[in-house]
Amino acid sequence: MNQKHRRTLEAVFDDPVRSNIPWRDIEAMLDAAGAEITEGQGSRVRIALNGVRAVFHRPHPQKETDKGAVRSMRRFLAEAGVTP
Repeated sequence: MNQKHRRTLEAVFDDPVRSNIPWRDIEAMLDAAGAEITEGQGSRVRIALNGVRAVFHRPHPQKETDKGAVRSMRRFLAEAGVTP
């Protein structure tokens, strides 16, 4: 992971939970961490990382991820063993 990906990872784990993290930055960070990202129906995105699987909804029409999705991403990353 490069510095930008590390900053995104730290932003996901920030307290209080942030709601201004662009989804494309999260996807780029996941890709750099070795995640397998596949498209589902509609705005669904299937992600597999270190044997852990999850389905997220790509935010639209806004670009930023909401707090609930950031909390879910935080849990997913912790279960997959990826923390800052």
